[in-house]
Amino acid sequence: MARKKESTKGRLPARPAEARPTGDAPVGLRSLGLAAPARGDHLLYVPAGYNPEHPAPMVVLLHGAGGDARATLDLLLRPLADATGLILLAPTSRRYTWDVIVGGYGPDVETIDKALEETFSRYAVDPARLAVGGFSDGASYALSLGITNGDLFTHVVAFSPGFMAPAAQVGSPRIFVSHGTHDGVLPIDRCSRAIVPRLERAGYDVTYREFEGGHTVPPEIALEAVHWFAAR
Repeated sequence: MARKKESTKGRLPARPAEARPTGDAPVGLRSLGLAAPARGDHLLYVPAGYNPEHPAPMVVLLHGAGGDARATLDLLLRPLADATGLILLAPTSRRYTWDVIVGGYGPDVETIDKALEETFSRYAVDPARLAVGGFSDGASYALSLGITNGDLFTHVVAFSPGFMAPAAQVGSPRIFVSHGTHDGVLPIDRCSRAIVPRLERAGYDVTYREFEGGHTVPPEIALEAVHWFAAR
């Protein structure tokens, strides 16, 4: 795995509450008020059918380079959230992309952990169905954080990743990877076709899908990823 080293950096201490959270728990789209300076806030989407008596599955969604939380929600799983009962947490990086890509784990890990703490304090989240996923740079970051925090995340979804840079290998999350065979931004041969065999050699349960297309997430691939998450 690229640039892997043993470190406490990249670790996320936040955990779902063992007791049912109390207090205000609105549904729909809301800002968490954690302000990523000049880039926008972290967003939380809670489906209309949320019931605190039944802990919900949750996905942390990470945007690509130059993107933001709102675009990621719309591009990836928000259209499916109400139908599947998913809580979606979409952080925004402090810079144009995620910290590990531009210098190393640090401020983005800290703010993601705060966003998780805020979410867990208000909503009942199923610790057995907690995923991190993303597209492009967000997929690279999802692989990196997911492997580093495999005792928190049960699943990792990587749509067209470029690389992975875990700080440690903890736990054994299941992993879904997709990539377009005509991707001109992150070419498949040097990206997913290299990443997936390394994951498999490291012992991970990997579901891999190639599709005819470029640097995108086709609706059918997003739907398959949701079904894969729901079924495992």
